Amino acid sequence: MEIKENYYYSEDHEWVRVEGDLAYIGITDYAQHHLGDIVFVELPEIDSEFAAGDTIGVIESVKAVADMHTPVSGTITGVNEALEDEPETLNKDPYGQHIAVLKMSNPDELNNLMNAEQYAEFCEKAEE
Repeated sequence: MEIKENYYYSEDHEWVRVEGDLAYIGITDYAQHHLGDIVFVELPEIDSEFAAGDTIGVIESVKAVADMHTPVSGTITGVNEALEDEPETLNKDPYGQHIAVLKMSNPDELNNLMNAEQYAEFCEKAEE
């Protein structure tokens, strides 16, 4: 299982990559592995505002349907529209395929997320 350094991680297995005041959000390798073959991604609408923990979309796989949450609060400024035609790319490259981009309204919320080492321990405990 791949876990990228310098990313933030939620307990719902989403990652956050920060560039300035923008948060790029996607699902982790752990999440895509457990979901199985992803067949559909429902993307959030641009300019929608969300609080940390809100559902911003849905990911459907051959095994399950899962809500996608935002780990930080903010306004959606972009989405990865390529996922509408090729949702399976989340399985192939989960860290190279963001789902949404938020302009963060409270960057301090990043302090509530895990770093790579903490997330690795979290996943190990989940497997026990």
